[in-house]
Amino acid sequence: MDPRVREHAETVCDHSVDLQEGDNVVIDAHPVAEDLVTALHEVAADRGAHPLAVQSRADGRFRRAFLRNHDGDFSLSEHVMALYEEMDVYVAVRGSDNVTETSDVDSETQAAYNRATQPLLDERLSGRWCLTQYPAPANAQLARTSTEGYENFVWDAILRDWDAVREFQSQMVAVLDDASEVRIVSGAETDVTMRVDGNPALNDYGEKNLPGGEVFTAPHPDSVEGEVYFDKPLYHQGREVTDVRLTFADGEAVDHAAGKNESVLTEVLETDAGASRLGELGIGMNRAIDRFSYNMLFDEKMGDTVHMAVGRAYEETVGEGNEHNDSAVHVDMIVDMSEDSRIEVDGEVVQENGTFVFEDDA
Repeated sequence: MDPRVREHAETVCDHSVDLQEGDNVVIDAHPVAEDLVTALHEVAADRGAHPLAVQSRADGRFRRAFLRNHDGDFSLSEHVMALYEEMDVYVAVRGSDNVTETSDVDSETQAAYNRATQPLLDERLSGRWCLTQYPAPANAQLARTSTEGYENFVWDAILRDWDAVREFQSQMVAVLDDASEVRIVSGAETDVTMRVDGNPALNDYGEKNLPGGEVFTAPHPDSVEGEVYFDKPLYHQGREVTDVRLTFADGEAVDHAAGKNESVLTEVLETDAGASRLGELGIGMNRAIDRFSYNMLFDEKMGDTVHMAVGRAYEETVGEGNEHNDSAVHVDMIVDMSEDSRIEVDGEVVQENGTFVFEDDA
């Protein structure tokens, strides 16, 4: 076993979820990530925790079989809820043998399933949890790199001095915590403003998401105005969606388009009332992630990017008395900010062409 696998497991247990003696920990992973699951069991034994490995994240194969043979009238899985209620820690490990496994699942069926299982997601996110990545060959193929090259990419992004990352990113947290309005401008096609006053900015330094490397908050749902061109593609439900354009008025996406798989985007935006509004503004700050890999867990953390998510806002990013955007979906999309771009906070430029004002080369 590559020694970085054990280091990865220790980072998850000690840094991300603070695994304690007696904790009931659910490890949800595809079989391709067997080495990391094994290492997580080793660390759990060292810490006196109780691990249980499940495979509901088996890269869509099980879900595809279920959804393609279902009548679409979904109900809550009480036995899964019981498991989530009893666990102390949830570790989700991404890793794939086919990244497009669910590409032939009907989008309306998927949306109905998401709505029915929303309480499961809420319960899962209410405790200690971590989402991380195992460098599987299928993910390397999607990233257009060798397996060894992808392993180096993943572990370079994950095995970092997270205390130093936290300190660096805290400078952006301080900027946003005092902010009323944020404006994102990129090229001729992105110019969008949103209010964030009273909503906390969170410093993601490798806890719930590993790798970390972003600062994020929630816009006021009715405040978003303008147009955004998301020039980086995304994979959603096993389908690639490219060249997404959204136009916002009074917080709602009143017009949308995509160069490829626009119907997938439409289904996302029509999932429920909150799906056509923004639930998150995130600013990527992880300089170790220096390439696009078709993996949102990494891509949204790239330095020189911002991302916005339609749908659910995270509870901890919504201030007391402010409106919380609720939805069964949370879909991130990315804007490249490396050229002809800027982030303004209350009229002051805080990042230009990907460089923050507080960086050494600013």
